[in-house]
Amino acid sequence: MESIYIFYLLLFIVAFLYSSVGHGGASGYLALMAIYAFSPDVMKPSALMLNLFVSLTSFIQFYRGKHFKWNIFLPLALASIPMAFAGGLITMEADLYKKILGLLLAIPVIRFLFFKNSTAAEIKKNSIGLSIFIGSVIGLLSGLIGIGGGIILSPVLLLLKWTDQKQTAAISALFIFVNSLSGLSGLLTKGINFSPDMFSYVAIAFAGGLLGSYFGSLKFNQNILKNTLAIVLLVAGIKLIFT
Repeated sequence: MESIYIFYLLLFIVAFLYSSVGHGGASGYLALMAIYAFSPDVMKPSALMLNLFVSLTSFIQFYRGKHFKWNIFLPLALASIPMAFAGGLITMEADLYKKILGLLLAIPVIRFLFFKNSTAAEIKKNSIGLSIFIGSVIGLLSGLIGIGGGIILSPVLLLLKWTDQKQTAAISALFIFVNSLSGLSGLLTKGINFSPDMFSYVAIAFAGGLLGSYFGSLKFNQNILKNTLAIVLLVAGIKLIFT
């Protein structure tokens, strides 16, 4: 019984940390569920469901802060949504699934530790063609693994210098929401297995996401949060790959 309360606490912390930087938190939820030995057929839909609530609250806060850019979001999302649906239809063997998830966790670690904010003078115009390609690839991975894709999109946007840090957070949050919804739709065609405690998970993640997005968009210097989250994900990724 005590372990479930520790799980709830960790779930709240993951939602808080991710939403504070504009993410839904699926990779963190998946890492946490893997550590607690959830089966992949439960992990994937559960993470996507939690993503819906946390990413939406995060998007609302960053949008209210006037950080969102429709011209960058739309081509990415229009390409990613059908690919996320297709990815949700694909089933992988459990061990391979966890290895791929562990490798994907390296992406946010690199993003949080090494990608700095772009200044206004460095921001460049986005490419529609490249946006469609990026959205398609990330969408497929999103549905396949059960993530919203924000952990992959964020470093790409910053590397291309299409957005600054808070614009990246705002765009990633809505991108995560639409991909999670699409991925869940794909899973629904095959049947979904949720944890019996899903309502509790949603309530806890929603509370953590609401608080984290508020402080992330308005109050906090995000460097400490990002470094903390990077360390947690690094440990989880190593565990998934090598155990």
